[in-house]
Amino acid sequence: MQIPQIDIPKRGMPVTIVTGFLGSGKTTLLNQILKNRQDLKVAVLVNEFGDINIDGQLLVDIEDGMVELSNGCICCTINDSLVDAVYNVLERGERIDYMVIETTGVADPLPIALTFLGTELKHLTRLDSILTVIDAETFTPEHFNSEAALSQVQYGDIVLLNKTDLVSESQVDELEQYLRETKSKARILRSQHGEVPLPLILDVDLAENGIYQQENKHDDHAHFHEHDDHQHGHDHDHHHSDHLANDGFISVSFQSDRRLDLDKFTYFLDKVMPVDVFRAKGVLTFAAQDLRFIFQLSGKRYELNYDHRQRPANNQLVLIGRNLDAQLLQQQLQECLV
Repeated sequence: MQIPQIDIPKRGMPVTIVTGFLGSGKTTLLNQILKNRQDLKVAVLVNEFGDINIDGQLLVDIEDGMVELSNGCICCTINDSLVDAVYNVLERGERIDYMVIETTGVADPLPIALTFLGTELKHLTRLDSILTVIDAETFTPEHFNSEAALSQVQYGDIVLLNKTDLVSESQVDELEQYLRETKSKARILRSQHGEVPLPLILDVDLAENGIYQQENKHDDHAHFHEHDDHQHGHDHDHHHSDHLANDGFISVSFQSDRRLDLDKFTYFLDKVMPVDVFRAKGVLTFAAQDLRFIFQLSGKRYELNYDHRQRPANNQLVLIGRNLDAQLLQQQLQECLV
């Protein structure tokens, strides 16, 4: 299926917000979009593009928090202000057809949607849809007891049931039935490894803008604060909602120039690490191994993959979960070092 070649003007650039709980597969989906063969020039805005494992041959240049790809797509980091990041894309000279925003795994997508509907961005962009990625293996109707996870499903115009290869057909059917009862108007799709035909998720015009704005009137968490932007000569309203704290989640970081002992680290993952760690990711080095490894953990499942990028050999790891003792975790990881 081919997307028609149309030169979408920058005024009214369609925007998709990709949301989903920790480890659902948002980054994998973004990689699929960036590697698309549809000849769409896509801009992806993420909190940290280091998470995106784009094939080396696609990379062209990295400058000012922006990666240019050989297929014409770009990847841009959201540093302090989402509005500023959007302007960085809009002000580029070349044609960009589409914009995709990735939220963090514990973010409520509503304030982000309202940034596009309640600021001057509404004259420059068009909110196309909120796309919620769900891990078919770990998702439960309790939404991880997380207010943000509930909002992600509640506001999803498209729900992508990802990792369907990890569970039985009947379990996927049951989950889909639950979602159809909960979100009767949502477009529900199934995927493995984030692979989905782009015409089913981009430029679909499914955003229920009126509902977002109506919900905002009853949402105590979505509120405005002022942001002075001298570069554009505007005062931008943008929204802030610290659902990481609201839901009791914390993030624990660990760094070291020393290498890890693989056996000790594996023992830590299997026997020591608290069950309340929902997500972990990082770049790791091990004794007797020349290469670095990209580490990903989602729920009880984790994987190590070779990192072929030429980077300094040091360990950088982030763990996200509830009720974590940061000092104890860092000490336990320190004990895994050689």
